[in-house]
Amino acid sequence: MNYNEAVTYLYSSRPPFHQIGAAAYKPGLDNTLRLMEHVGNPHQHLRAVHVAGTNGKGSTSHLIAAALQAAGYRVGLFTSPHLVSLTERIRINGQPIPEDIVAEFVSLHKTFLDELQPSFFETMTALGFWYFAQQRVDFAVVETGLGGRLDSTNVLTPLLSVITNIGMDHTEFLGNTLAKIAREKAGIMKPGVPCVIGETHPQTMNVFLDRAQECGILAEGLETTNCRIWFADQCGYMQRCRLREAPESELKGIYQEHNLQTAYVALRALQVPRKAIQTGFARVCSMTGLRGRWEILNDKPLTICDTGHNSHGLQYVARQLKELANPNIWIVFGQVNDKDTEVVMRLMPHGDRYHYIFTTPNTQRARSAQEMLDVWGGEGMAIDKPVDAICYAQNMAAEDDAVFIGGSNYLVADALPLFAH
Repeated sequence: MNYNEAVTYLYSSRPPFHQIGAAAYKPGLDNTLRLMEHVGNPHQHLRAVHVAGTNGKGSTSHLIAAALQAAGYRVGLFTSPHLVSLTERIRINGQPIPEDIVAEFVSLHKTFLDELQPSFFETMTALGFWYFAQQRVDFAVVETGLGGRLDSTNVLTPLLSVITNIGMDHTEFLGNTLAKIAREKAGIMKPGVPCVIGETHPQTMNVFLDRAQECGILAEGLETTNCRIWFADQCGYMQRCRLREAPESELKGIYQEHNLQTAYVALRALQVPRKAIQTGFARVCSMTGLRGRWEILNDKPLTICDTGHNSHGLQYVARQLKELANPNIWIVFGQVNDKDTEVVMRLMPHGDRYHYIFTTPNTQRARSAQEMLDVWGGEGMAIDKPVDAICYAQNMAAEDDAVFIGGSNYLVADALPLFAH
Protein backbone atom coordinates (compact mmCIF):
# COMPACT_ATOMS: atom_id res chain seq x y z
CA MET A 1 0.00 0.00 0.00
CA ASN A 2 1.41 3.40 -0.98
CA TYR A 3 0.66 6.75 0.67
CA ASN A 4 -2.19 7.75 -1.65
CA GLU A 5 -3.84 4.38 -1.14
CA ALA A 6 -3.43 4.72 2.63
CA VAL A 7 -5.03 8.18 2.64
CA THR A 8 -7.89 6.98 0.45
CA TYR A 9 -8.44 4.08 2.83
CA LEU A 10 -8.44 6.33 5.91
CA TYR A 11 -10.86 8.82 4.38
CA SER A 12 -13.22 6.32 2.76
CA SER A 13 -13.46 3.82 5.58
CA ARG A 14 -13.51 6.35 8.41
CA PRO A 15 -14.37 9.83 7.07
CA PRO A 16 -12.88 12.54 9.33
CA PHE A 17 -14.80 15.16 11.31
CA HIS A 18 -13.64 17.93 8.99
CA GLN A 19 -15.47 16.20 6.12
CA ILE A 20 -18.71 14.94 7.65
CA GLY A 21 -18.99 16.56 11.08
CA ALA A 22 -20.93 14.93 13.91
CA ALA A 23 -21.15 11.51 12.26
CA ALA A 24 -17.38 11.15 12.62
CA TYR A 25 -17.34 11.96 16.34
CA LYS A 26 -16.81 8.96 18.59
CA PRO A 27 -16.60 10.09 22.21
CA GLY A 28 -14.90 7.81 24.69
CA LEU A 29 -11.54 6.14 25.08
CA ASP A 30 -12.32 2.44 24.58
CA ASN A 31 -11.37 2.32 20.89
CA THR A 32 -8.24 4.36 21.48
CA LEU A 33 -7.12 2.17 24.37
CA ARG A 34 -7.61 -0.95 22.24
CA LEU A 35 -5.67 0.69 19.41
CA MET A 36 -2.88 1.70 21.77
CA GLU A 37 -2.61 -1.81 23.16
CA HIS A 38 -2.47 -3.21 19.63
CA VAL A 39 0.46 -0.95 18.67
CA GLY A 40 2.40 -1.39 21.91
CA ASN A 41 0.91 1.27 24.22
CA PRO A 42 3.14 4.09 22.95
CA HIS A 43 1.26 6.66 25.04
CA GLN A 44 2.79 5.15 28.16
CA HIS A 45 6.29 6.06 26.94
CA LEU A 46 5.72 9.71 26.04
CA ARG A 47 6.75 12.73 28.11
CA ALA A 48 3.82 14.82 26.98
CA VAL A 49 2.39 18.31 27.26
CA HIS A 50 -1.37 18.00 26.70
CA VAL A 51 -3.16 21.10 25.35
CA ALA A 52 -6.92 21.69 25.22
CA GLY A 53 -9.10 24.78 24.77
CA THR A 54 -11.71 26.33 22.52
CA ASN A 55 -9.30 28.56 20.61
CA GLY A 56 -5.55 29.07 20.53
CA LYS A 57 -4.62 25.50 21.38
CA GLY A 58 -2.90 25.01 18.02
CA SER A 59 -0.84 28.20 18.29
CA THR A 60 -0.04 27.49 21.93
CA SER A 61 1.05 23.94 21.10
CA HIS A 62 3.35 25.23 18.35
CA LEU A 63 4.82 27.88 20.65
CA ILE A 64 5.58 25.29 23.32
CA ALA A 65 7.07 22.91 20.76
CA ALA A 66 9.27 25.63 19.23
CA ALA A 67 10.69 26.68 22.60
CA LEU A 68 11.42 23.05 23.53
CA GLN A 69 13.17 22.62 20.18
CA ALA A 70 15.19 25.77 20.84
CA ALA A 71 16.22 24.26 24.17
CA GLY A 72 17.76 21.36 22.25
CA TYR A 73 15.04 18.73 22.61
CA ARG A 74 13.63 16.39 19.98
CA VAL A 75 9.96 17.33 19.99
CA GLY A 76 6.92 15.56 18.59
CA LEU A 77 3.93 17.78 17.78
CA PHE A 78 0.40 16.39 17.27
CA THR A 79 -2.22 18.88 16.07
CA SER A 80 -5.45 19.03 14.06
CA PRO A 81 -7.00 19.69 11.66
CA HIS A 82 -4.52 19.84 8.81
CA LEU A 83 -4.69 22.47 6.09
CA VAL A 84 -3.19 20.79 3.03
CA SER A 85 -1.79 17.34 3.93
CA LEU A 86 -2.69 15.06 6.83
CA THR A 87 1.06 14.64 7.44
CA GLU A 88 0.95 18.15 8.96
CA ARG A 89 -0.81 16.68 11.99
CA ILE A 90 2.22 14.69 13.12
CA ARG A 91 5.62 16.42 13.19
CA ILE A 92 9.01 15.97 14.79
CA ASN A 93 11.05 19.17 15.08
CA GLY A 94 8.82 20.74 12.47
CA GLN A 95 9.14 17.97 9.89
CA PRO A 96 5.87 16.24 8.92
CA ILE A 97 5.66 12.49 9.27
CA PRO A 98 7.02 10.88 6.07
CA GLU A 99 4.36 9.62 3.69
CA ASP A 100 5.91 6.15 3.59
CA ILE A 101 5.54 5.86 7.37
CA VAL A 102 1.81 6.61 7.08
CA ALA A 103 1.52 3.94 4.40
CA GLU A 104 3.52 1.47 6.48
CA PHE A 105 1.33 2.00 9.56
CA VAL A 106 -1.93 1.53 7.66
CA SER A 107 -0.59 -1.54 5.84
CA LEU A 108 0.61 -3.16 9.05
CA HIS A 109 -2.60 -2.59 10.96
CA LYS A 110 -5.32 -2.60 8.29
CA THR A 111 -6.81 -5.92 9.41
CA PHE A 112 -7.16 -4.69 12.98
CA LEU A 113 -8.52 -1.31 11.82
CA ASP A 114 -11.13 -3.09 9.71
CA GLU A 115 -12.18 -5.08 12.76
CA LEU A 116 -12.22 -2.21 15.29
CA GLN A 117 -13.59 0.51 12.96
CA PRO A 118 -12.09 3.43 14.90
CA SER A 119 -12.75 7.01 13.86
CA PHE A 120 -10.30 8.84 11.64
CA PHE A 121 -9.07 10.87 14.62
CA GLU A 122 -8.61 7.77 16.78
CA THR A 123 -6.48 6.22 14.05
CA MET A 124 -4.42 9.39 13.63
CA THR A 125 -3.88 9.56 17.40
CA ALA A 126 -2.56 6.00 17.43
CA LEU A 127 -0.35 6.73 14.42
CA GLY A 128 1.04 9.89 16.00
CA PHE A 129 1.81 8.35 19.38
CA TRP A 130 3.30 5.22 17.76
CA TYR A 131 5.54 7.36 15.55
CA PHE A 132 6.71 9.54 18.44
CA ALA A 133 7.53 6.47 20.53
CA GLN A 134 9.34 4.83 17.61
CA GLN A 135 11.39 7.97 17.07
CA ARG A 136 12.13 8.37 20.80
CA VAL A 137 11.14 12.01 21.06
CA ASP A 138 12.15 13.85 24.24
CA PHE A 139 8.77 15.59 24.46
CA ALA A 140 5.42 15.18 22.73
CA VAL A 141 3.23 18.28 22.57
CA VAL A 142 -0.29 16.99 21.97
CA GLU A 143 -3.32 19.09 21.05
CA THR A 144 -6.75 17.63 21.77
CA GLY A 145 -9.17 17.21 18.91
CA LEU A 146 -12.56 18.08 20.37
CA GLY A 147 -13.25 18.64 24.05
CA GLY A 148 -10.93 16.89 26.45
CA ARG A 149 -12.50 14.38 28.83
CA LEU A 150 -13.60 12.00 26.07
CA ASP A 151 -11.02 13.01 23.47
CA SER A 152 -8.83 10.23 22.08
CA THR A 153 -5.67 12.00 23.20
CA ASN A 154 -6.81 11.82 26.82
CA VAL A 155 -5.29 8.36 27.23
CA LEU A 156 -2.13 10.30 28.08
CA THR A 157 -0.81 10.96 31.54
CA PRO A 158 1.22 14.06 30.69
CA LEU A 159 3.92 16.01 32.48
CA LEU A 160 1.77 19.12 32.17
CA SER A 161 -1.79 19.93 31.14
CA VAL A 162 -2.68 23.24 29.45
CA ILE A 163 -6.17 24.67 28.82
CA THR A 164 -6.03 27.84 26.75
CA ASN A 165 -9.55 29.26 27.08
CA ILE A 166 -13.25 28.42 27.02
CA GLY A 167 -15.69 29.69 24.38
CA MET A 168 -18.97 28.63 22.80
CA ASP A 169 -18.08 26.08 20.13
CA HIS A 170 -19.12 22.49 19.40
CA THR A 171 -22.00 22.99 21.85
CA GLU A 172 -23.84 19.94 20.49
CA PHE A 173 -21.07 17.76 21.95
CA LEU A 174 -19.68 19.74 24.87
CA GLY A 175 -22.67 21.57 26.34
CA ASN A 176 -24.42 24.88 25.84
CA THR A 177 -22.85 26.89 28.68
CA LEU A 178 -19.28 27.95 29.35
CA ALA A 179 -19.31 25.97 32.61
CA LYS A 180 -20.36 22.74 30.86
CA ILE A 181 -17.73 23.20 28.17
CA ALA A 182 -15.11 23.94 30.83
CA ARG A 183 -15.95 20.65 32.59
CA GLU A 184 -15.24 18.75 29.38
CA LYS A 185 -11.96 20.58 28.79
CA ALA A 186 -11.00 20.13 32.46
CA GLY A 187 -11.20 16.39 31.87
CA ILE A 188 -7.57 16.47 30.70
CA MET A 189 -6.47 17.48 34.22
CA LYS A 190 -4.97 14.44 35.96
CA PRO A 191 -4.19 13.61 39.61
CA GLY A 192 -0.84 15.06 40.56
CA VAL A 193 -0.19 16.57 37.11
CA PRO A 194 0.44 20.35 37.07
CA CYS A 195 -1.93 22.43 34.94
CA VAL A 196 -1.87 25.88 33.31
CA ILE A 197 -5.16 27.68 32.60
CA GLY A 198 -4.70 30.37 29.96
CA GLU A 199 -7.76 32.58 30.40
CA THR A 200 -10.22 32.73 33.27
CA HIS A 201 -13.89 33.67 33.29
CA PRO A 202 -16.41 33.95 36.15
CA GLN A 203 -18.39 31.00 34.74
CA THR A 204 -15.35 28.72 34.44
CA MET A 205 -13.02 29.58 37.33
CA ASN A 206 -14.80 27.42 39.90
CA VAL A 207 -14.95 24.52 37.45
CA PHE A 208 -11.16 24.54 37.20
CA LEU A 209 -10.65 25.07 40.93
CA ASP A 210 -12.98 22.16 41.75
CA ARG A 211 -11.20 19.88 39.28
CA ALA A 212 -7.81 20.96 40.63
CA GLN A 213 -8.99 20.08 44.13
CA GLU A 214 -10.07 16.64 42.91
CA CYS A 215 -6.67 16.14 41.28
CA GLY A 216 -4.74 17.22 44.34
CA ILE A 217 -2.99 20.11 42.61
CA LEU A 218 -4.68 22.98 44.45
CA ALA A 219 -2.99 24.18 47.61
CA GLU A 220 -4.72 26.20 50.32
CA GLY A 221 -4.16 29.45 48.46
CA LEU A 222 -2.73 30.76 45.26
CA GLU A 223 0.06 32.54 47.16
CA THR A 224 1.90 29.34 47.99
CA THR A 225 4.54 27.85 45.74
CA ASN A 226 3.07 24.43 46.53
CA CYS A 227 0.13 25.21 44.26
CA ARG A 228 0.41 23.30 40.97
CA ILE A 229 -2.33 25.00 38.98
CA TRP A 230 -1.45 28.33 37.41
CA PHE A 231 -3.80 30.87 35.86
CA ALA A 232 -1.76 32.57 33.16
CA ASP A 233 -3.84 35.73 33.03
CA GLN A 234 -3.46 36.18 36.80
CA CYS A 235 0.13 35.06 37.05
CA GLY A 236 1.60 37.99 38.92
CA TYR A 237 1.66 35.92 42.12
CA MET A 238 4.43 33.80 40.60
CA GLN A 239 7.30 36.01 39.49
CA ARG A 240 8.85 33.22 37.42
CA CYS A 241 5.66 33.01 35.36
CA ARG A 242 5.16 36.70 34.66
CA LEU A 243 5.59 37.75 31.05
CA ARG A 244 6.61 41.36 31.56
CA GLU A 245 6.36 42.32 27.90
CA ALA A 246 5.28 40.55 24.74
CA PRO A 247 8.31 38.92 23.11
CA GLU A 248 9.04 39.09 19.41
CA SER A 249 7.09 36.40 17.61
CA GLU A 250 6.33 35.36 14.05
CA LEU A 251 2.68 35.20 15.15
CA LYS A 252 1.24 38.68 14.52
CA GLY A 253 -2.45 38.30 15.38
CA ILE A 254 -3.46 40.43 18.37
CA TYR A 255 -5.12 37.37 19.92
CA GLN A 256 -1.68 35.77 20.11
CA GLU A 257 -0.92 37.88 23.20
CA HIS A 258 -3.02 35.43 25.22
CA ASN A 259 -1.38 32.39 23.62
CA LEU A 260 2.11 33.78 24.19
CA GLN A 261 1.35 34.30 27.88
CA THR A 262 -0.18 30.83 28.25
CA ALA A 263 2.74 29.16 26.47
CA TYR A 264 5.24 31.16 28.52
CA VAL A 265 3.73 30.07 31.82
CA ALA A 266 3.63 26.45 30.62
CA LEU A 267 7.26 26.56 29.54
CA ARG A 268 8.40 28.11 32.82
CA ALA A 269 6.47 25.38 34.64
CA LEU A 270 8.58 22.93 32.59
CA GLN A 271 11.69 24.93 33.59
CA VAL A 272 12.61 25.77 30.00
CA PRO A 273 15.25 28.54 29.91
CA ARG A 274 14.03 32.02 29.00
CA LYS A 275 16.53 32.26 26.14
CA ALA A 276 15.04 29.16 24.50
CA ILE A 277 11.55 30.57 24.97
CA GLN A 278 12.61 33.82 23.31
CA THR A 279 14.16 31.97 20.37
CA GLY A 280 11.22 29.60 19.97
CA PHE A 281 8.63 32.37 20.03
CA ALA A 282 10.61 34.46 17.52
CA ARG A 283 10.88 31.55 15.06
CA VAL A 284 7.77 29.51 15.84
CA CYS A 285 6.45 29.31 12.25
CA SER A 286 9.77 28.45 10.64
CA MET A 287 10.63 25.93 13.38
CA THR A 288 7.29 24.10 13.52
CA GLY A 289 5.62 24.72 10.14
CA LEU A 290 2.66 26.62 11.60
CA ARG A 291 0.49 28.28 8.92
CA GLY A 292 -2.64 30.37 8.69
CA ARG A 293 -2.45 32.52 11.82
CA TRP A 294 -2.81 36.13 10.60
CA GLU A 295 -0.40 35.07 7.88
CA ILE A 296 0.64 37.53 5.20
CA LEU A 297 0.35 35.78 1.83
CA ASN A 298 1.03 38.71 -0.48
CA ASP A 299 2.28 42.30 -0.23
CA LYS A 300 0.50 44.12 -3.08
CA PRO A 301 -2.30 44.00 -2.35
CA LEU A 302 -1.67 43.10 1.29
CA THR A 303 -3.29 39.66 1.57
CA ILE A 304 -3.83 38.03 4.95
CA CYS A 305 -5.42 34.75 5.98
CA ASP A 306 -6.47 33.49 9.39
CA THR A 307 -8.00 30.24 10.62
CA GLY A 308 -10.24 31.85 13.27
CA HIS A 309 -13.65 30.25 12.82
CA ASN A 310 -15.97 31.02 15.76
CA SER A 311 -17.11 34.16 17.55
CA HIS A 312 -14.61 33.70 20.38
CA GLY A 313 -11.70 33.72 17.93
CA LEU A 314 -13.09 36.01 15.24
CA GLN A 315 -13.73 38.86 17.67
CA TYR A 316 -9.96 39.45 17.63
CA VAL A 317 -9.75 39.10 13.85
CA ALA A 318 -12.55 41.66 13.47
CA ARG A 319 -10.73 44.05 15.77
CA GLN A 320 -7.51 43.69 13.80
CA LEU A 321 -9.32 44.24 10.50
CA LYS A 322 -10.70 47.50 11.89
CA GLU A 323 -7.15 48.60 12.74
CA LEU A 324 -5.85 48.15 9.18
CA ALA A 325 -5.15 51.51 7.54
CA ASN A 326 -5.74 50.37 3.94
CA PRO A 327 -8.36 52.40 2.07
CA ASN A 328 -10.38 49.32 1.07
CA ILE A 329 -10.50 45.85 2.60
CA TRP A 330 -11.84 42.95 0.54
CA ILE A 331 -13.05 40.16 2.81
CA VAL A 332 -13.37 36.65 1.37
CA PHE A 333 -15.36 34.79 4.00
CA GLY A 334 -16.93 31.36 4.47
CA GLN A 335 -18.02 29.14 7.35
CA VAL A 336 -19.24 25.65 8.13
CA ASN A 337 -22.75 24.98 9.32
CA ASP A 338 -22.04 24.26 12.99
CA LYS A 339 -20.57 27.70 13.74
CA ASP A 340 -22.30 30.68 15.35
CA THR A 341 -22.45 32.58 12.07
CA GLU A 342 -25.16 35.00 13.14
CA VAL A 343 -23.04 36.14 16.10
CA VAL A 344 -19.92 36.27 13.93
CA MET A 345 -21.61 38.48 11.36
CA ARG A 346 -22.48 41.01 14.06
CA LEU A 347 -18.82 41.12 15.10
CA MET A 348 -17.32 41.59 11.64
CA PRO A 349 -16.57 45.18 10.59
CA HIS A 350 -19.17 47.21 8.73
CA GLY A 351 -18.66 50.30 6.58
CA ASP A 352 -18.01 51.55 3.10
CA ARG A 353 -14.38 50.38 2.95
CA TYR A 354 -15.25 46.74 3.73
CA HIS A 355 -16.26 44.68 0.69
CA TYR A 356 -17.53 41.15 1.40
CA ILE A 357 -17.26 38.20 -0.96
CA PHE A 358 -18.90 35.15 0.58
CA THR A 359 -17.93 31.71 -0.61
CA THR A 360 -18.57 28.02 0.07
CA PRO A 361 -15.61 26.22 1.73
CA ASN A 362 -14.66 22.84 0.28
CA THR A 363 -16.37 20.59 2.81
CA GLN A 364 -19.73 18.86 3.05
CA ARG A 365 -20.35 20.87 6.22
CA ALA A 366 -20.10 24.27 4.50
CA ARG A 367 -22.72 26.96 4.55
CA SER A 368 -23.42 28.07 1.01
CA ALA A 369 -22.12 31.42 -0.19
CA GLN A 370 -25.70 32.62 -0.72
CA GLU A 371 -26.71 31.57 2.79
CA MET A 372 -23.74 33.51 4.19
CA LEU A 373 -24.77 36.58 2.21
CA ASP A 374 -28.35 36.23 3.47
CA VAL A 375 -27.16 36.04 7.08
CA TRP A 376 -24.94 39.08 6.51
CA GLY A 377 -27.94 41.01 5.24
CA GLY A 378 -25.85 43.82 3.79
CA GLU A 379 -24.06 44.55 0.55
CA GLY A 380 -21.79 41.82 -0.73
CA MET A 381 -21.32 39.09 -3.29
CA ALA A 382 -21.77 35.33 -3.26
CA ILE A 383 -19.22 33.35 -5.29
CA ASP A 384 -19.49 29.62 -4.68
CA LYS A 385 -15.98 28.43 -5.54
CA PRO A 386 -13.32 29.61 -3.06
CA VAL A 387 -10.61 29.95 -5.70
CA ASP A 388 -12.88 32.14 -7.84
CA ALA A 389 -13.79 34.28 -4.82
CA ILE A 390 -10.14 34.77 -3.86
CA CYS A 391 -9.12 35.60 -7.42
CA TYR A 392 -11.99 38.08 -7.71
CA ALA A 393 -10.85 39.88 -4.55
CA GLN A 394 -7.25 39.96 -5.77
CA ASN A 395 -8.33 41.45 -9.09
CA MET A 396 -10.62 44.05 -7.54
CA ALA A 397 -8.16 45.24 -4.89
CA ALA A 398 -5.83 48.12 -5.66
CA GLU A 399 -2.17 47.82 -4.66
CA ASP A 400 -2.74 49.79 -1.46
CA ASP A 401 -5.89 47.84 -0.51
CA ALA A 402 -5.99 44.73 1.68
CA VAL A 403 -7.55 41.32 1.15
CA PHE A 404 -8.56 39.10 4.05
CA ILE A 405 -9.37 35.39 3.66
CA GLY A 406 -10.94 33.56 6.58
CA GLY A 407 -13.85 32.29 8.63
CA SER A 408 -12.91 28.64 8.15
CA ASN A 409 -9.84 26.40 8.19
CA TYR A 410 -11.01 24.97 4.88
CA LEU A 411 -11.05 28.35 3.18
CA VAL A 412 -7.50 29.04 4.37
CA ALA A 413 -6.50 25.61 3.06
CA ASP A 414 -7.85 26.61 -0.36
CA ALA A 415 -5.92 29.88 -0.26
CA LEU A 416 -2.45 28.67 0.70
CA PRO A 417 -1.57 26.87 -2.58
CA LEU A 418 -2.58 29.97 -4.56
CA PHE A 419 0.18 31.98 -2.91
CA ALA A 420 2.94 29.36 -2.81
CA HIS A 421 6.30 30.90 -3.61
